[in-house]
Amino acid sequence: MFLVVLAPLLRLPCARGQANSPSEYQLKAVFLFNFAKFIDWPPGSLTSPQSPFAICILGQDPFGNALDDILQGKMIRDQPLAVQRLKDQAEARRCQIVFVSSSESARLAEILKSLRGANTLIVGETNGFAASGGTIEFTLEDNRLRFTINTDAADRAGLKFSAKLLSLAKIVHDEGHSKGG
Repeated sequence: MFLVVLAPLLRLPCARGQANSPSEYQLKAVFLFNFAKFIDWPPGSLTSPQSPFAICILGQDPFGNALDDILQGKMIRDQPLAVQRLKDQAEARRCQIVFVSSSESARLAEILKSLRGANTLIVGETNGFAASGGTIEFTLEDNRLRFTINTDAADRAGLKFSAKLLSLAKIVHDEGHSKGG
């Protein structure tokens, strides 16, 4: 199912301003929703069964209304989705997904450190985001939206990615991480 939803999106050019093509941030909103569906979230990652599944934006919001429009009425694990815009990184620990805006690139190390140990999917678009310790980094390659997954960051957060999601991604590890061989 994931491939059915995301595979066509991977082939779509990220059009800016073209009426019939989704915008870059509309595509990123769809990706965020689908990431949530194809991750096994650890027990206790939601405070209660009535809590909304929070997708939060830290920093300047590049989505405009796209994220709210695309996620309206959607559910994850029988929980309603809630989009929240955060001013303070301390608030991010209560979110299941945190999109770190490129406006926060100067504070990236501090933000990642503050979220260490949280069951939070940390997504960004700053160059080198995943290798620096973020979980998923959006990239544009040949004018197409792609993503990179840092499996070390996912392990630290207790997040288990589906094999289908991993097969669509470029995989990286934390900078300085090496495996023998």
